[in-house]
Formats: sequence, C-alpha cells, structure tokens
Amino acid sequence: MIKVGVLGSGSMGSGIAQVAATAGHDVVLVDNNPNALNQAKSKLAKVMDRLVEKGRLNAQTASEIQGRIHYKTEIEAFASCGLVIEAIIEDLGIKQSVFASMEAIVPADCIIASNTSSLSISAIGSALKSPERFLGIHFFNPAPLMKLVEIIPALQTSDAYLDTAKNTIDSWGKLTVLAKDTPGFIVNRIARPFYSEALRMYDEGVADFATIDWALTEIAGFRMGPFTLMDYIGNDINYKVTETVYASFFYDGRFMPSFTQKRLADAGYYGRKAGKGYYDYSGDASMPEPDKDLDLGQMIADRVIVMLINFAADALFMNVASEHDIDLAMTKGVNYPKGLLTWANEIGIQNCVNQLDALFEEYREERYRCCPLLRRMANNGSSFFN
Repeated sequence: MIKVGVLGSGSMGSGIAQVAATAGHDVVLVDNNPNALNQAKSKLAKVMDRLVEKGRLNAQTASEIQGRIHYKTEIEAFASCGLVIEAIIEDLGIKQSVFASMEAIVPADCIIASNTSSLSISAIGSALKSPERFLGIHFFNPAPLMKLVEIIPALQTSDAYLDTAKNTIDSWGKLTVLAKDTPGFIVNRIARPFYSEALRMYDEGVADFATIDWALTEIAGFRMGPFTLMDYIGNDINYKVTETVYASFFYDGRFMPSFTQKRLADAGYYGRKAGKGYYDYSGDASMPEPDKDLDLGQMIADRVIVMLINFAADALFMNVASEHDIDLAMTKGVNYPKGLLTWANEIGIQNCVNQLDALFEEYREERYRCCPLLRRMANNGSSFFN
C-alpha cells in the first residue's frame, strides 16, 4: 500500500490525512508551522476519542490510525510517497512554487495532486516538469464525513495517472466524480445561485435573511438556508470563491458577486467565527423570525431552484461532467435534497424554461438567460437521464 503525503495541516489537510490513515495508509502530514502540526495532532486525538466513545471505533483501531500519521515540517519527508495531496492557501503562485520544489523530492511515479476548490488545475500543473502525473483531488469539508470527492484532470494529466488516482480515492470509501478543469469544477460552479439569487432577492427587498432561509429549508427542503450556510462557511471564504469564479469566467454576469456580501466581508462580519454575519451570534442576541407567508416562500424557493437547475443544465451542456456525476455531486457534496437534473424532470423542463424566460423578460440581465440545452429539451419534449 502506497505512502500518502498531505501538505498543510489545517482542517482540510488533517481531515484528508485522517481519511487516508483510516484506509490503512501510512501518511506523512507536512506543515512548516510546528504549532499547526501540534494542533492537528491534538485535534485528531480528540476526534478518535469521540469515535471510540460513540462505539464507531475500538480503542486499538483508533490508536493504529493515529500511529499511521507522521507529522513533519519539511517537504523532504515526501521522498517515499506514492501520492501527495496539497491543501494549502488558495494562491496560484504559492502552489506553483511549492509543487516545483516538491517534484524534485518525490519519486518519479508519485501522483501529485491539489485540493484547490477554485484555481485552474492546468495552470498549477504548468509549473511541473512532468505535469502528466498532476491532477485535482477536491475533498469537501469535513473530509472524514463528506463522501464526495471531485477528480479533475488537467489538460496535461495522463489517463493512467487519472485512473490510479480515482481508484485510490474510491478505495477510501469515497464517491468520486469526474469534472472538467473549469472554474468551480462541478459543485462550486453549480451552487453559485443558491447564494447569489438569495442575496439578489434580499437586495431587491423581496424578503429578509430569515424569511429566505425559511423558504429554502421548510419549502424547498435544503438542510440550511443560504444565509445560515454562508455564516457557517465564513463570508470571507464564500465571497472569495464567488469573486474568483466570477473573474475566472471572464466576468460573465451570471456569476457576479453581491455588494451586500462584499460589505459584510469588508466589515469583518464573517459569520459564526466572528460572532456576527447575516445574523448576530453574540450571547444576548436572538434570531429574527421569518415571515411565513406561503405564497412568498414558494416564490423564493421556485426562483432559487430554477436558477440552480439552469446552472446544472449549463454544466452538462458545456461537458463539465456527466448527468449522473452532476446529480451525485450536488446531493453528496452539498447535501441538496435531490439532484438538480432529477428535480428539473419533476418540475418539467418546459416549466423551468418558462420561469427563466419570465425572469429574463423582467430583468433583461444575462444572469437569467436560459441554458440552450434546456430550451432544446423543452422543444423536443425530452428529459434528463433518457
């Protein structure tokens, strides 16, 4: 069994290390900050203790998992690894520099991967002398709990390395989906309207944060409303991803960020971790009550759902991923109540087109333009998964 290297001991990197060690691999977790490594080791011990307390692991297995993870401060520790996954800061220049240095250390047949959520895999791989062994392996946080992993080959990635990487991650008990190297891959591309359309409706005065969250949880069936979720993720992080995707799509208006979210990020209102975001999380604060008007709630839910369906159809139209992988990604990557293409079939393709056309007719903005695939399907009377 190959030795696995993980670069970066933050929550994502340490989570990936835990997954690999649980699957039986010896793991080298590298971070140039000794304090960060110590924190990662301490947090893992607490996680293992909780799993033992809940009866999900026995004490011996938990000890063996922890014993398979080796904490190092120098990337030279990757010298005997067969797979290395990077999980550091989202900065193209830093990643390229790190991978160029790493390539000179790891074995010639070592698979090198990035866990980036928004940067170009092909651009990162261009820094390597042997980019055919480089690809994206994008886990979702928390990595030990989230089943989905996006596998993203660069333009340079060879089929042999792609197959080996996918088979390895599959063997860890994960559900892998293949995505084209385009901004946001599958999940972060398709999910944009969940946030952006909710923000747009707030900006227009359609409803407040609590009402929009209520509509999308109680009526549409999402586990969290968009404002609760953005506060959980962190408005700084969510805004940065939105901004990156927008720029990467050459400023396509469909991906335009919201000034409301930018202002919150500018003010340091990052959400739960800051004590304030869309909601106030201070000790004496109370959560606002939603307006539970069913007609209003249904309108809010319908508008967000049809926008999500439009983005999912566009991802299929542009060959980002297959029908199956798109629906799997959205249900297992972000816990949507159902796959968006399946949802489109249930609503009716023609109904989706009609709703989008009505929005476009009202606003005349490109964010509401209907995907050509949906329009063709409506004209042909077809549906997804035929």
